Amino acid sequence: PAPGGSGLSTLSEEQLKVLEDSFKGCKYPDETMLMLVAAECGLSEQDTQKWFRRRYAQWRQSEGLPAKLGSVLD
Repeated sequence: PAPGGSGLSTLSEEQLKVLEDSFKGCKYPDETMLMLVAAECGLSEQDTQKWFRRRYAQWRQSEGLPAKLGSVLD
């Protein structure tokens, strides 16, 4: 497993495709969407939520925004 105890580093290409496609459609999924994506990927909802949080932080950085949510004045 990856450092921190998460098994997210061992995702298959198929799991990553589902996660990335879901992320493109919705960057901040609600509980229902997390449950559906987790079921489709065969992951726990907790791991799916962790993946979305990390991916969202990466996306914000790539857009030149702070990694965490905050005001434009941060």
